[in-house]
Order: sequence, then structure tokens, then C-alpha cells
Amino acid sequence: MTNPISSWNASNAAADAIERKRSADRLASSLKSLDADQAGASEAAARTAAPAADQLQLSEVALQASREPQFDRTKFEAIKEAVAKGEYVVDHRKAAEAFLNLEQMIKD
Repeated sequence: MTNPISSWNASNAAADAIERKRSADRLASSLKSLDADQAGASEAAARTAAPAADQLQLSEVALQASREPQFDRTKFEAIKEAVAKGEYVVDHRKAAEAFLNLEQMIKD
């Protein structure tokens, strides 16, 4: 069995270190070249690509909803207060009819 410390040769170690440095330099140079090539390709693509124009077309229901007022602040505050006091009663028939009307609007 050989002792790795006693078989160490300073000239071999120096040559090995120089070779590792050269390999690292070649790798760094290759990476810089690759980065430059990619940057040039990205810039060329950005110059040649025409900007896309986005368009939005609203349905008739969406247009109608945007024309109507968002909500009645006074009515909202009254309902909020009634709920807080535990006095608000839900009319189940009216709620069901509202859901059916909403579903009908979605289908159309």
C-alpha cells in the first residue's frame, strides 16, 4: 500500500493545477460566447416580432351589467344592519327565483 502523502510530487501537482486552470478558462470562454449568442438571438427576435394587439369583446349580458348601477348603498346599509341585529329574514322563494333568473341569463 502506498502512502498518498509520500508519493506527492510538487511538479505533478503544479502541472495538474495549471491544466485545471486552463480547463476552467476554456469553459468560462465558452459560456461567455454562448451567452452572447443567446443575447443576440433574443434581441433579433424582439426586433422582428410584431406586438400582438389584444382585443376584448363583451357579451350583451356583460354590457348590460356594466351600464347598471353597482348597488344601492342605502339598501345595502339597511340589510347589513338587519343582519347584524339578527332581524333579516330570507325569502327563500325570492332567492330561488333570483337563482333561476341568473341561470337563464347565463344560458342565453
